[in-house]
Amino acid sequence: MKTFCGRANPTTGALDWVEESEEYDYHQEIARSCYADMLHDHDRNEKYYQGIRAAVARVKARGEKVIVLDIGTGTGLLSMMAVTAGADFCYAVEVFKPMAEAAQCIVRKNGFSEKIKIINKHSTDVTVGPEGDMQMKANVLITELFDTELIGEGALPSYEHAHQNLVQRGCEAVPHRATVYAQLVESELLWSWAQLQPMDVEGARLLPPPDVGRCAGAHSVCDIQLSQVSPHSFTPLGPLCTMFSVDFSKPVSSMFKSHSSQFVAQSGGRAQVVLSWWDIDMDPGGSIVCTMAPSWTYPQSKMAPWRDHWMQSVYFLPAERRVTEGEELSLTVCHDDYSLWYSLQSDSQQDPQTVAPPSRPCCTCQAHLVWTRPRFGELNDRRRTESYVSALRSVLREDSVCLGISDGSLLPVFAHMLGAKKVFSVENSRMSKQVIEQVLEANSMKGGVQLLEIRPEQLTSNDLGAEQISVLMGEPYFSTSLLPWHSLFFWYCRTALAGLLRPNATILPSSATLHMMAVEFQDLWRIRAPCGTCEGFDVSPMDEMVQQSLDFRESREAEPHPLWEYPCRALTQSTAVMTFDFTQCVPQEPIISQGSLPFLRIGRCHGVALWMEYHLTDDITVSAGLIGPISEQGECEWSRHRKQGVYFLRSPWESSGDGRAAVSYNFTFEPSSGDIKMDFSIESQ
Repeated sequence: MKTFCGRANPTTGALDWVEESEEYDYHQEIARSCYADMLHDHDRNEKYYQGIRAAVARVKARGEKVIVLDIGTGTGLLSMMAVTAGADFCYAVEVFKPMAEAAQCIVRKNGFSEKIKIINKHSTDVTVGPEGDMQMKANVLITELFDTELIGEGALPSYEHAHQNLVQRGCEAVPHRATVYAQLVESELLWSWAQLQPMDVEGARLLPPPDVGRCAGAHSVCDIQLSQVSPHSFTPLGPLCTMFSVDFSKPVSSMFKSHSSQFVAQSGGRAQVVLSWWDIDMDPGGSIVCTMAPSWTYPQSKMAPWRDHWMQSVYFLPAERRVTEGEELSLTVCHDDYSLWYSLQSDSQQDPQTVAPPSRPCCTCQAHLVWTRPRFGELNDRRRTESYVSALRSVLREDSVCLGISDGSLLPVFAHMLGAKKVFSVENSRMSKQVIEQVLEANSMKGGVQLLEIRPEQLTSNDLGAEQISVLMGEPYFSTSLLPWHSLFFWYCRTALAGLLRPNATILPSSATLHMMAVEFQDLWRIRAPCGTCEGFDVSPMDEMVQQSLDFRESREAEPHPLWEYPCRALTQSTAVMTFDFTQCVPQEPIISQGSLPFLRIGRCHGVALWMEYHLTDDITVSAGLIGPISEQGECEWSRHRKQGVYFLRSPWESSGDGRAAVSYNFTFEPSSGDIKMDFSIESQ
């Protein structure tokens, strides 16, 4: 059965009605899931297997039957490990129906159907008894309910319910315990993701609104591949602290709790950020440990296992504060049932009996709701700001009437500061408008930019006071953009506004180019690679299910990834494959680009990286992808502010690097839909 779905088109801005199968959302979730990443995580799987063998052996040594409850079974891998280790029976719980069906198929294929029962329910709905889902309570509890923050997927309520209803008192648990670690640091880079910094605009100072500086920010965790943040980017102000542990073999509470760790500041500086990760002990003695520590904590960084389903966390303190070397400090972590937050106190001022633990931070200034953390970083990028200011200065005149088309952008503020006669800005939401109003008011520029809460295509001459636009400007940035070319929405806005522009109007940026190069990923390839067998078990039905979901749409698609977190090597040159001329309206006919790029380096080509570059003027370009030259070995430096597009090849290609093989490309930009259809193949001589 198919149904019509209304989907906002991020490129054209239109509401498209598309016919989708009722299975579409399932397929999207499976295709973009991390199941392959988890199956390729040998360190995780090996540690789980060791812990399961040990737990089963301990129960057998007591002369008991081994009854296992596996919550969040996924592929059924951990249940199959348990049966292989000697468990008498396993109840494997999986709430996601397609995944439960895949687990059923995998269990059957591996010959475990008689000893593993797949239960397609949320664990809190599972019943125990003669007529229940489980005949008896389990004495071994196996779970994989964790996310980067440890508890963000509801691990605590699930454990709480399981201990109350589904497992025996004194049961064995794999993992046995989890421990959360944290380190207080100063980092200009990371802090730029949380707070707007003062900016220099042609000798004038643009200050952030006071309310933004006082705001504790968004409460959601910032989860990243911390291994890709160089230790040179931060200064540790204290040691790595053990914040708290959870023993999963005993009753667990999901109630609010706080934990503090006291330490002496090892250096002075501005306390801004807390870096955090966790590890899990698979056995009571702590001899089988799976850690999420970033690679720079290892004696050799290459020893660190790579995983994308569990990363590391960055927490921003509610306000930065100066600490001095030798100062006694207390770092406090609080958690409810789903999230953690941190605060810092001077130990001499803290009396645990009288000081109430801090409540969960929430944004009160609205800026943290309008601007994402990468967007904060983008706005704080001084070099990028200088490029836009230089470009604006070169096109502005005393009689310039400017219109800004971007979400929550400071370009209109810059234009006013540079002396434009009139400046208008179209804002996509009331909240965005209010944030820019705060910026103007904080800098005594109230009314300097007329903020219009209206869709660009609805703009009329009356909205502009009968003025014609001489400078149409955009970064472009739109909060609805997922893929790099979704920012072509600026081009559609420019086309809709053509009647309001002066004949010689300047469009900034004047054009954009789509760039590509073939790459070898260090690790990201794992999220799309078939697994086949995992720890000796055949999980090929999972590979087939993922492939079917990837093939669900007729055409293959690129997907967004922040490539600064996922190192890759360029195997070809980078090249511009499409140009979009913003000085002209969107054409009626498709734009087609074909060609090939020879492989110049030895390596395994996993796919193609794609990004946009914006040509503000003839000599000023801002890249949302590569931000430096490719090294001789093919190493790349990527913008941290935007996600790039990645098109994974169906099968990797081994490049000899002699130029005799090439990646052939075919791009078609469809103006009616705003889509860029793409196809790649390998040609060898």
